Amino acid sequence: MAKPTRIVIMGVSGCGKSSVGEALATAIGDRYIDGDDMHLPASIAKMQAGKPLEDSDRWPWLDRIGETLAMAGNTTIVGCSALKRIYRDRIRKDAGGGVLFVHLSGPKEVIAQRMKARPGHLMPASLVDSQFATLEPPTADEASVTVAINQPLAAVVSMVTASIAALDP
Repeated sequence: MAKPTRIVIMGVSGCGKSSVGEALATAIGDRYIDGDDMHLPASIAKMQAGKPLEDSDRWPWLDRIGETLAMAGNTTIVGCSALKRIYRDRIRKDAGGGVLFVHLSGPKEVIAQRMKARPGHLMPASLVDSQFATLEPPTADEASVTVAINQPLAAVVSMVTASIAALDP
């Protein structure tokens, strides 16, 4: 695989998608877009009310993510949970292929602590279990990298940049 120009930082809420995405964009000199900003208002209200999203709530959001990646002229990094294979397939299709998924992986206890430490976020800590119940980690046939989050941010970003560099022919 050639160096990716479309990167999705994925994982359950609270895994650090925004922090890693922003730091990665700075490290490689490219652009980060927070996928949370692309949710429909009704989906945001649903999550804030402590109700997990259903697939029908996610389709328009996933389409926006894929379309944003498709229109990107330079390397673009988007934070998006992309929890199920079918979601990643949809993003790849809408983006026109060539998407690298960076899965930020960590134990439920760590994620729950992080979510409790960020009051006012659109995804409340009460939805941790539903996030993990929905998660289908990327499989070997997907262009993906999995990085453990139980290390400092700089180490996570370093592992991601090294993985991307290794893909460059």
